[in-house]
Amino acid sequence: MSSVPPSSGAGPAHGEPDLESQGTDTRSGVGEPEILRPVPGYIPTPQPVVRKRRSFWATAPATYTLVAINCVVFLAMTFSGVRALGPTPEQLMQWGANNAGSVLISGEWWRILTAMFVHVGIIHLATNMWCLWNLGLLAEPLMGSFGVVAVYVLTGAAGNLLSVLWNAWKYNAAQVPHQAFDPLTYFPPGAGASGAVFGIAGALIVLLKSPRLPVPRAELSRLRKSVIYFAVINLVIGLTISWDVVSQRTGISIDNSAHLGGVLCGLLFATPMVPRIGNPRPVFTTRLQIAVWMIVGILVLFGFYISRVAG
Repeated sequence: MSSVPPSSGAGPAHGEPDLESQGTDTRSGVGEPEILRPVPGYIPTPQPVVRKRRSFWATAPATYTLVAINCVVFLAMTFSGVRALGPTPEQLMQWGANNAGSVLISGEWWRILTAMFVHVGIIHLATNMWCLWNLGLLAEPLMGSFGVVAVYVLTGAAGNLLSVLWNAWKYNAAQVPHQAFDPLTYFPPGAGASGAVFGIAGALIVLLKSPRLPVPRAELSRLRKSVIYFAVINLVIGLTISWDVVSQRTGISIDNSAHLGGVLCGLLFATPMVPRIGNPRPVFTTRLQIAVWMIVGILVLFGFYISRVAG
C-alpha cells in the first residue's frame, strides 16, 4: 500500500488548488469576486418602470374643484331651508340667481358671476355636474387647470350677459318703473352652470381640431364629433322644451340664450389657443393669456353695451 508524502511547505501539494492562481488573498483568506463576461448575443431583461400612481384629484384639480364648489353651494342652500327639489324664485334670488331687472335697474352685476354656481333643484345640479365632470376631464389636459377655470367663469358670464340682454328685450326693461321695483314681478330668475358647460364644449370643439395634438386623427375626430353632438343635441332639447306648449305642460323653463352665449364664447375663447399637449409651455401660456384678456375685454364692452341699450 502506497502513501502520499506530506507537503514540504514550499508549494502546493499535488492535487491541491493554487490559492494565488484562483485570486485568493492568502493573507486575509477572502476571495475576490469573479467577473463573468456576458455571453455573446445576451440581451438583459428590461426592468418595468414603476410610476407613482396619481390621485384622482391630481389628474384634474380644476374640474373637481368647480364641481365641489357647485355642490357645496347647493348643500348650503338646502341646509338654510331651500327646497332641494324645487327652490322658489325668491330663494334663488337670495342666493345670487341672475335677473335682468336686478342687473340693469338695481345694478347688481355680481349676479352675472354668482348665478353660475346656483342650481334650480338637485336634478338640475346633477345633470350639470355630470356634464361638467365629463367635459372637464377631457378639457383640463388640453388647457390646464387655470384654463378650465378661466373658460368656466368667462363663458358662464357671457351666457348670463346674453340672457340679461334677451330678457331685457323680451320683457321690455325700458318700460319697467324704477320706483319700488320688484325684479320678480317683471323678469324670471336664471341660474345654473349650463352656460359655462356649453362654453367648455365650445372650447373643446376648437382645440380638438388642432393638428399639433400628438393623438391619432381618427381618435381626435371621434372625440370632437361627440362634443359637437353633445352641444347640438342639448341646444335642440332646450329649444324644444322652451316652446310654450311644452313648457306649460312640464313646468320646465330653459334659458337657451345662456347656452348659446356660453358655446359662442367658448368657440371664440379657444381660437387663439393651442393645446397644452404637444406644445412648448411658453407658447401655450402666452396663447392662453391672449385668450383670457381678449374675452375679458369683449365681455366688458358687451356689458357696457347692454347697460346703454337695454338699461
